[in-house]
Amino acid sequence: MSNTRFQAALKLEPQTTPPIWMMRQAGRYHWHYQNLRKKHSFEELCKVPELAAEVAFGPVDDFDFDTAILFSDILFPLEAFGMGLRFGDEGPKLGWHLSTLEDLNKFYPLEQAVEFMGFQKEAVIRTRKRIPKDKSLIGFIGGPWTLFCYATQGKHDGNLILPKVSAELREGFYEKMLALLKENIRLQLEGGAEIVMIFDTAAGDASPVFFQEAILPTIKVLVEAFPGKIGYYAKNLAPGSLQSLREVSGLTGFGMDHRTDIVGFLGNGSHFVQGNFDQALLFMEPGEFKKYLNRWIRPFLDLVPEKRAGWVCGLGHGVLPKTPEANIRTFVSTIREAFV
Repeated sequence: MSNTRFQAALKLEPQTTPPIWMMRQAGRYHWHYQNLRKKHSFEELCKVPELAAEVAFGPVDDFDFDTAILFSDILFPLEAFGMGLRFGDEGPKLGWHLSTLEDLNKFYPLEQAVEFMGFQKEAVIRTRKRIPKDKSLIGFIGGPWTLFCYATQGKHDGNLILPKVSAELREGFYEKMLALLKENIRLQLEGGAEIVMIFDTAAGDASPVFFQEAILPTIKVLVEAFPGKIGYYAKNLAPGSLQSLREVSGLTGFGMDHRTDIVGFLGNGSHFVQGNFDQALLFMEPGEFKKYLNRWIRPFLDLVPEKRAGWVCGLGHGVLPKTPEANIRTFVSTIREAFV
């Protein structure tokens, strides 16, 4: 009930052909998802386990990716605590935002929040049954820092002044959210996820010192609770922050965006490395795209399998809306043909 290439990458075993997994591989660019969205809201696709499983199944079936990933959203733990959440054309919106320590008293009890998140476990169970037995399954949560940014400002980008300067509020939020995220991870692992990725979108905005002092400790808490089961991704992470992350004992691996040459990070003997083709280049004309992709592959081909151990081939971030599906197919077939 797993993919041999993905499991080999997790175990850092040398192999000729890397597994392929793309973030946001089940999404707006894909005909399968678009057909489902004609009939169902985004919330229904996330919260109805059968529908979430069907969304996750689509790209694995179409493009033959090595792994599926839970179809959901990082913000549901905020809804679980009673902050309200709706999705519209303008993106996600919370019902209210944190501004004072007293606001934390509005959070629903932990037991109630955990019960709310049960739909994700059921979605993982249904997804495991829906995808082929030779495919792997990944779960995910939002990073505590990114969730705090949303809870205070309703977004994960911009100047982020409030979340950065509100140390006491941040620590109070972390205490409550970490308790829920531990249970959230447990639910997903019990449902059949092989690893759980932490997606920490806002972490790339942090200086190395702020990352080490205000973000990394929360990652360590989750990794220590589930050693060998947690991966981490944050786009545009500062080199110093990445180095701090690599020193976390028990972290199984991390993703890297397209701004970094990942070749030197492969075969490190301690972490899988996911990435990192520039997702914007999937919009190239087919002929030019194939030429560029082959140039991108060359440094990887120069490495013996031992030096590529742990590589999970994919993009620097997620598949963008309106990405040409033909280029996704070309990406997968070119990788499989090159690494044989």
